[in-house]
Amino acid sequence: MARGEWRVQLQPRGNSICSYKKFTLLVCIFNIVVALFSLRSLYASLYIYSGSAAQNYVVYRPDQIRKMEESNEIRKVYKPVELMKLVEKLKGEFSSKNVVVELPQHLKQKIIDEVLQRLGNLNGRSANISYSLRIAKEREVVENWRKEKLEEVKLVVVRRTSNSTIPHEEAEMLVRALESDWAVLSEEIGLWIPSEVANKEHNDKPEGVEELEEEVLPGRSLPPECNVELHTDYGGTAVRWGLTHRKDSAADCCHACLDQAKRAKEGEKKCNIWVYCPSEFGCHSPDIYQHKHQECWLKYAEKPKLNFKDRYPEWYRNSHPSAPVIVPWVSGVVSA
Repeated sequence: MARGEWRVQLQPRGNSICSYKKFTLLVCIFNIVVALFSLRSLYASLYIYSGSAAQNYVVYRPDQIRKMEESNEIRKVYKPVELMKLVEKLKGEFSSKNVVVELPQHLKQKIIDEVLQRLGNLNGRSANISYSLRIAKEREVVENWRKEKLEEVKLVVVRRTSNSTIPHEEAEMLVRALESDWAVLSEEIGLWIPSEVANKEHNDKPEGVEELEEEVLPGRSLPPECNVELHTDYGGTAVRWGLTHRKDSAADCCHACLDQAKRAKEGEKKCNIWVYCPSEFGCHSPDIYQHKHQECWLKYAEKPKLNFKDRYPEWYRNSHPSAPVIVPWVSGVVSA
């Protein structure tokens, strides 16, 4: 009985081993089939790509190749080389003009000091010459300085070693600034020399009015303490803004100054200068405002100083072409 039971149990184990071998064999066969299928698909795709590439490939005949080469040679011969060079040169010039060299502040200050020193030496030697001649000499002095400075910095740039105290990098900037950007640099440092202006005399007085000495102010007469001065403009700190302060006459303006001085509190500035506009056409001033008839300015100055007297000088009218010949204001320094 024992042997029979053992044989019965042995047979299933043998079938199990056999089934494992069969399963392994089937898996191997399946892998081989998949690999063969993948290789076949890859080969087919390569064949299709090579076939399409062969269809797009064009074979040119020798005469066609020769004609294409001749066309390339013709294009090279007729290529506007000089014109292209000229265009590139113009582009470089325009781009260089548009870019302005920004000098450091210490270089600008150095230029200002040197120019002022030259102009100061000139003013000491030209005290008795006319205004127009002095302006021409100032322009000549500045231009001579610019040329000398330009030569100095160019030597520094070329030689790279010089007795000059200007470093090489700053010298390169100065060459550009003094050569092509001089107009911009002059404006930045405040160097302005007026050009000659053909002045046209303006007459602010109505017809029939006599010359300066015989002119009579309209309105009531002014008392002696007003110290009236015709065609005179005094400077000073405004204690009453004239643009919004009108008076009917110069005498009223003077009395307004005297009254302000009496009513001023401790620590406030007391009026000691009055300036009045008697002209119906308004009065000229170098500021930005339009000064109208009957403006009354009340001012204070520890030491009153004249702005203009009788006539505007020629140098002032050259720089202010709209200025009249005669000073239209009436002023006075009141008695203490």
